[in-house]
Amino acid sequence: MSLGDEPGRPGAKRGQPAIRQINDAKTMRALSHPVRIALLEMLAIEGPLTATEVGERIGESPTTCSFHLRQLAKYGLVEEAGGGKGRARPWRMKTLDIAIRGHDPEAELAAGVLAGMILERQRERYRTWQDTKAAYPSEWRKAAGESDVVVYLTAEELKQLRDQLSELLRPLVQERDADPSKRPPGSAPVEMVMLSYPLSPPADTPPTDTPPTDIPATDTPPTDTPPTDTPPTDIPATDTSPTDTPRSAS
Repeated sequence: MSLGDEPGRPGAKRGQPAIRQINDAKTMRALSHPVRIALLEMLAIEGPLTATEVGERIGESPTTCSFHLRQLAKYGLVEEAGGGKGRARPWRMKTLDIAIRGHDPEAELAAGVLAGMILERQRERYRTWQDTKAAYPSEWRKAAGESDVVVYLTAEELKQLRDQLSELLRPLVQERDADPSKRPPGSAPVEMVMLSYPLSPPADTPPTDTPPTDIPATDTPPTDTPPTDTPPTDIPATDTSPTDTPRSAS
C-alpha cells in the first residue's frame, strides 16, 4: 500500500488486476484502522489466507479478522479466493497494490491520517529489526542498512529518479511475488521504504496547492466496530474526579 498514484510502481504484477486508485475520503477513512491495514499488509505478503490464519499472524481473533475482511470487501479492497466456508474461506487482495492520493481538501486530510498510520507501522517494524538483528546471521546484518542523502533536484528529475528505482525493483517483485517457487533458497521478505520529499520550497517560488487550514478534520476512524469475543463488563468509569472529597489542608 503506497501513498501515490503512479501506475507503474513495482507492486504491479503481470496477469493481475490493475492498481486500485483511492481518491475519496470515505474509503480512506475506512482504511484508517490498524487491523485493516495489518490485514492488507499480510495478504499482500503471504497471499490468500483465512480469517483464522491471518488472525494468528497479526495477533487478532478470527471473529475480529472476519468482520474487518468483510468491511474491506465492501470497499472493494479484498475478495474471497474461493473454497472453504465461514471462517475457513480464504481471502485475497482484489488488486496487487493500492495507490492513495487525495485530490480535494477533505481527501487530503484523510490521506494524511492514513499516511501517518502506515508510516508508524513501518517505523515499528524497523524498530523490531533493530531490537532483534543480533539473532540474524552475519550476512543479513551486513546486507541490511540505512542510507540518507540530500541532493538538489527539480520536480521532474525527482519523478524520473523514483521511476528508475521502481524499474530496478519491478522484475524481482513481479517474478517472486507472483510465483513463490521463483524465490531462491534462504530468501526472506525484505521491506524497502523509499521516502523522497523537498526540504523546502524552491528558491524564489511561492508554495502552491497548499490545502486550507480552516477546514475541520473529518477523518475520524471508522465507526463500524467488530463484535468482541469477551462480554462487556459493568465496571463504572473511574476517570472523573470525585466531587465530595474535601480539600486537604496544605
